[in-house]
Amino acid sequence: MKKDKKSTSAKVVKKVAPALVPEEGKFDLIKTINEDDEVENLSEESDVEVEYQPSKLKKQKQGDFDSGFKFVSSVSEYNHDTWDDLMKFVKKKNRGKVDDKIANVIKGRSGKNAEVLNGDDEVDPDSYNAEIDLSDDELKHDTMRTKEKKGRKREVSENDGKVEIEDEDEEQQDFFEEAGGNEEISSFYQMNLSRPLMKAIGFLGYIYPTPIQAATIPIALMGRDVCGCAATGTGKTAAYMLPTLERLLYKPSAAQAVTRVLVLVPTRELGAQVYQVTKQLTQYTSIEVGIAIGGLDVKAQEAVLRTNPDIVIATPGRLIDHIKNTPSFSLDSIEVLILDEADRMLDEYFAEQMKEIIQSCSKSRQTMLFSATMTDQVKDLAAVSLSKPVKVFVNNNQTVAFNLRQEFIRIRESRDADREPILAALICRTFHDHCMVFVQTKKTAHRLRILLGLLGVKAGELHGDLTQSQRLESLKQFKDEQIDVLVATDVAARGLDISGVKTVINFVMPATMEHYIHRVGRTARAGKAGVSVSLAGELERKIVKDIIKNAVNPVKNRIIPNEIVEKYRKKVQALEEEIENVLQEEHAEKLLRQTEQQLSKTENKLKGISNGPSREWFQNSHERHQEKERLSIKTDEEKAEKKKQNKNKRKRGGDDSEDEFDPIKYQQEKKQKVAKKAKAEAAKTPKQLAKERALQELTKVSMVQAKLSKIKSRPSRVTATEDEKEPPKGGKQFKQKKRSRFERDLTDVSKKGVKKLRYDATKKQKMDKFDKKKMSNMKMSADKFRNKKGLNKQNKGKSFGPRKGKR
Repeated sequence: MKKDKKSTSAKVVKKVAPALVPEEGKFDLIKTINEDDEVENLSEESDVEVEYQPSKLKKQKQGDFDSGFKFVSSVSEYNHDTWDDLMKFVKKKNRGKVDDKIANVIKGRSGKNAEVLNGDDEVDPDSYNAEIDLSDDELKHDTMRTKEKKGRKREVSENDGKVEIEDEDEEQQDFFEEAGGNEEISSFYQMNLSRPLMKAIGFLGYIYPTPIQAATIPIALMGRDVCGCAATGTGKTAAYMLPTLERLLYKPSAAQAVTRVLVLVPTRELGAQVYQVTKQLTQYTSIEVGIAIGGLDVKAQEAVLRTNPDIVIATPGRLIDHIKNTPSFSLDSIEVLILDEADRMLDEYFAEQMKEIIQSCSKSRQTMLFSATMTDQVKDLAAVSLSKPVKVFVNNNQTVAFNLRQEFIRIRESRDADREPILAALICRTFHDHCMVFVQTKKTAHRLRILLGLLGVKAGELHGDLTQSQRLESLKQFKDEQIDVLVATDVAARGLDISGVKTVINFVMPATMEHYIHRVGRTARAGKAGVSVSLAGELERKIVKDIIKNAVNPVKNRIIPNEIVEKYRKKVQALEEEIENVLQEEHAEKLLRQTEQQLSKTENKLKGISNGPSREWFQNSHERHQEKERLSIKTDEEKAEKKKQNKNKRKRGGDDSEDEFDPIKYQQEKKQKVAKKAKAEAAKTPKQLAKERALQELTKVSMVQAKLSKIKSRPSRVTATEDEKEPPKGGKQFKQKKRSRFERDLTDVSKKGVKKLRYDATKKQKMDKFDKKKMSNMKMSADKFRNKKGLNKQNKGKSFGPRKGKR
């Protein structure tokens, strides 16, 4: 029967072959399209840009099948979670959750507030964090306008879009060595990595190496120092961790366990993320990983560091604490030093700590320095800490991701109070989930988190006022999609890789372009699309112009209808009392907790229970206070006023005071001041309070900008002075101011000038040495001796002073 089928099919082919265009419907063949025929377009609209407009949040059906479901080989693999490894370092404290307070406030909500917030619809007060139900008038579309670039269009060269590095000066060319071409590397199998690492790479789902990984891994495997720069979200953690792990596997340590690798990170959250990635890469090996970041249990960290794990991931402050106080832990055996987010590590807050750590490490080490933005400070650190490094620059992170849609909402003058209603409208109507909101201050982050919670949004917060367990819990909830919106300060703006972030909203524009690029870099990572929406007022027009000027894709201007803003303004005003109730309840809990801690300390002192030996610190309290004052962003007037207040403050006892201290009078005056302040706050309207909050954010930004400009205007070292460049041909000729010979010699950093300076200094040293040697046994001035011996050519043979016979 099979042979008959083949023969019949062959006959059919023979019959069809002569006919070029068969009859329609007889065979499943597509006809040839003529020029005049009209053809229906059935292709997908891939080039059409998605318009993000208000829509109702779709509820997920319970019967939907998870497309990412995978079978596992064992129960231990199913239960294994790197987050559990991290949580063993966290001190768990029982504290009242904000969610519970918000739920209690919603249950006790009055009928008037419920009517303003929910309209005509009846909502069950027990259904906290239910789906947000929008009315039909709230679904009105926003107006979108495209902002065009002003000025001449830049001519695009043929080399645009390619990875190309140009050195800024000859000195940098001599110091750095260019990385070779990595076009041939298109798979991890070409990098000669060990089988345990290849298995871990497959577990993590890595398919192709990113450009920074393909360029870095082969060079780092040779043991060379690396200075790498690539945009945020391009896989820098795996780029430096894979060759480091391969080195540990290829060359195992001796019988005695020693710490061989140190990874320094600027923030605790980034340290936790690097720890998780490293644990996943080492799951099929015997390499031990330790962590030393602030906020986690010190005793648990000390116990791990005493075992000398192969890799230690640390923040600078906590690492120095362990170096000084943890026995049997030192940095003498460090073979690989990795500095992640180096531009942030070189901030003034880390400068002294970084010097201490680098000096403690072994000099015969491999150093890898990675940063998303390459600044002059990073280049200085590379020159000091790296030896003959290879430069791997994929992208200097001067522009945002190519697949990021940038939107701006203009805040009119004297309309700063509308920032909160506009933010609430954006989240409730358009950007329902996978959204990050960046603010400037911790106080604003906490308030917005309460506001969004009272509006029915599943929100969390991430800032410095939270405990480390709360910060890690917020991150875990956002990653696991238990909360839809994460309100954060710039703590979360660097290095964090949270998959699936769709939207980034800037409540206030950041201080610099670099801060903006890092913030919006939380979305549109690894080739995925993303949206950034920024609220920009009149004081923030300059940075908006810079962003539009450097944008690759057209920038959109979103205009929310006035009636929508007015509706959400009324909602926010109705919630003011409820927000105040939540804040007061939290303040009362905080006071009670502080009182309990004070009582327990006093009780321990009375019982004679000590808290253990005192710890040795890198800086004492006086040095910390001095550094804090030096790095403070307060103005000189505010500092002088604070000093005046401290000076005029009376002592509570002692003979130095002119009058005796009256505690009753002091408490009465304090109560009067508090009551006066509360009365003044109560007299203000909600609009005035909202405007004050927005202005506080803008003031903070302006103070940061002033500090950065002050740092930038500091005089640099002579060695960093650039050679004078000739003016471009055809351009305007500017007359240069004539400089004195002293100024020219001082700023001349050419090879000839440096040789001349060294020659003069050496000659002077020799002459001084000669003079001291000759004058050791003679009572004669150096000039007179040299004149007499004819060493001075101008005064050869001449003698000065009185004659020998006269005295």
